[in-house]
Amino acid sequence: MIDFTPLMRKSMHDRLQEQLRYISHPDSVQQEQLVKLIEKAALTEFGRHYDFSIVRTYRQFASTVPLHSYEDLRPQIMRMVDGEESVLWPGKTRNFAQSSGTSGGKSKYIPITRDSFSMNHYRGSADVVAHYLNLNPKSRLMSGKGLILGGSFANALNLKKGVRVGDLSANLIENINPIVNLFRTPSKRIALMEDWNEKLPAIIRASVKENVTNLSGVPSWFLGVLNGALEFTGAKNIHEIWPNLEVFFHGGISFEPYRKQYEAICDMSRMHFLETYNASEGFFATQSDWSTNAMLLLLDVGVFYEFIPVEHCHEENPTAIPLWEIEPGKTYELIITSCNGLWRYRIGDTILVESVNPVKIRIAGRTKSFINAFGEELMVHNADTAISVACRETGAQVLNYTAAPVFSSSGEKAHHQWIIEFASFPKDLTEFSQALDDALKQTNSDYEAKRKGDIFLAPPQIVTAKSGLFDTWLAKTGKLGGQRKVPRLCNDRLIAEQLLLLNK
Repeated sequence: MIDFTPLMRKSMHDRLQEQLRYISHPDSVQQEQLVKLIEKAALTEFGRHYDFSIVRTYRQFASTVPLHSYEDLRPQIMRMVDGEESVLWPGKTRNFAQSSGTSGGKSKYIPITRDSFSMNHYRGSADVVAHYLNLNPKSRLMSGKGLILGGSFANALNLKKGVRVGDLSANLIENINPIVNLFRTPSKRIALMEDWNEKLPAIIRASVKENVTNLSGVPSWFLGVLNGALEFTGAKNIHEIWPNLEVFFHGGISFEPYRKQYEAICDMSRMHFLETYNASEGFFATQSDWSTNAMLLLLDVGVFYEFIPVEHCHEENPTAIPLWEIEPGKTYELIITSCNGLWRYRIGDTILVESVNPVKIRIAGRTKSFINAFGEELMVHNADTAISVACRETGAQVLNYTAAPVFSSSGEKAHHQWIIEFASFPKDLTEFSQALDDALKQTNSDYEAKRKGDIFLAPPQIVTAKSGLFDTWLAKTGKLGGQRKVPRLCNDRLIAEQLLLLNK
């Protein structure tokens, strides 16, 4: 294939310069974004309700429009899914990213409007490439193809004609410019396959024949593809398969637990890793410097940002602040107003501000207890429901429990480890584990997707806690008493390892 990188670099130069210019005046850029969003949505149902025709400043906006959770907006969003026009954003929205994590149902549906495709998701993706080419002057990125690992659509849903609900990646792949398809693999047919038992080998068979120069996806999912490619070809290193591979654009979950595993199968003399912040709700940031993996916040991609100091995020009516009031070194809950119709929306992420000139951030975590080590977005309400179902189906009774991820290692697949103190034991612990697993799949579509075929996530492991284990741990941490709380889900293994030591 002809190397189109020089042409791409030239086309990206102006955009990169534009971004570099707005670094020095982020406040005016963000205020301009807010005014554009308000003006565009003035005639929507939401805009008329809050009289957007007379709102022109941030202070007016913040004093008029309340902060919203997903549940606050769910009724309007479900009307959009049903085909209603101009509810939260002008026109009819035909694409929705399906995600888990709300208490009101199995899934939430994030609108992907025509404007959010063009102004945010695709523009953000182009910004990532622009920054990478700037960081790597020797890049030959466009001399081959990108291996993009995508999800699928929820075809079983009873949807209005023309409405598509599925993973964000599936929506992006389906609506991508046809020219881009010349530079990506696998084919759209394979990329959007639903059954991972068929999809994974199909991706491997298709991609090993191509000249792959770049990878894009979630680290946990991609590791399975790369290891499968090594096994399929007999190669010991992925650069034996793709000698021109030069970069992995990764996001969705932390890369750090997987870094050593990637380094072990790459030729690190020619491989780069670049972090991105691309959520269902929007494309927000990208790494722009090799000296730090903190990400440059994208300020002109159809998103207006606000921030709640993390120490106040659990208050009943917290006060949010605009970008020009944040401070370096502080952690905030991220609030977005976006061209997908999410207004002052609490997405549930916390970010650490590394610098304000330019604005660079790191993802600090979620505002609530969770496990998202492998993209499963498991929330406490999912876990509580599943534990209840498993107890009901097996006759068990649970006093206390906590769960944590176990990362893959040689001979062991990634899985969740549940440390459970039973008041009444199930007759068969294996049956309990199966019931728990099935219930988690029922209550959380992201967990269900990761568990398909045991490809990315193995069945849960149950560790039986001895009597009084959690009280002993609480006492050692100084938390035993009236305010006693056992974290139900943790995204690291700190508490789990403490409990296992006490359980010996």
